[in-house]
Amino acid sequence: MAEQHIARAFDRDLEAIQALVMKMGGMVETAILDAAKALEARDEELAEEVRRADKAIDALEMKINEEAARVIALRAPTASDLRLVLTVMKIAASLERVGDYAKNMGKRTQALAQMGAQGTVTGSGASLRRMAKTVTELLSDALNAYAGRHLDLAQDVRTRDREVDQMYNALFREFLTHMMEDPRNITACMHLHFIAKNIERMGDHATAIAEQVVYLITGDLPDDDRPKAENVADLKPAAGA
Repeated sequence: MAEQHIARAFDRDLEAIQALVMKMGGMVETAILDAAKALEARDEELAEEVRRADKAIDALEMKINEEAARVIALRAPTASDLRLVLTVMKIAASLERVGDYAKNMGKRTQALAQMGAQGTVTGSGASLRRMAKTVTELLSDALNAYAGRHLDLAQDVRTRDREVDQMYNALFREFLTHMMEDPRNITACMHLHFIAKNIERMGDHATAIAEQVVYLITGDLPDDDRPKAENVADLKPAAGA
């Protein structure tokens, strides 16, 4: 009877922690979309809201970690239950990093807005917003895979991250072209490139969450390299080039 009581208490604790994770995920998804919207509209006020909202995301990660540590200390979970608790902590860490990238987007949006006309590169805001929307969908699917223990959906997220890499590479080439055509575009394009890189890294963290779901369900992390498009920004010229 005592063991049943402990098991029920443990289940309640886990449900509460997992609810916090899903709440955190929703906050992060909002941060991404708001940051992209602020960028496209050069909305300094909305960008500042994104920056301020990151404090709540950080606080929620801390609460999740505290609750997870308490469960480990009080409940002495078995191997499979411990795996769940550790997965929760790693997912929260990935969400916190995505929130940081959204905050950084807000900072650079404010810098671009203050540049006036010189901070505008035609079409870049809409392209980056599409990229951010794609990442938000990946993150949402990764969290849904976690909530429903959907292995196929988690694997699908790993595959689809390649789309984000390809979008980043296309934008990198576009910004490079703008900078070569007119040196006055360099500062704005550098800000925009770093924003694109932030979004690409968000996709990596969505994939990391999906891989934690695979680990949670199967007990093993994926042993194959996930599909990635070659990053043009990291390419080195061939010898003698």
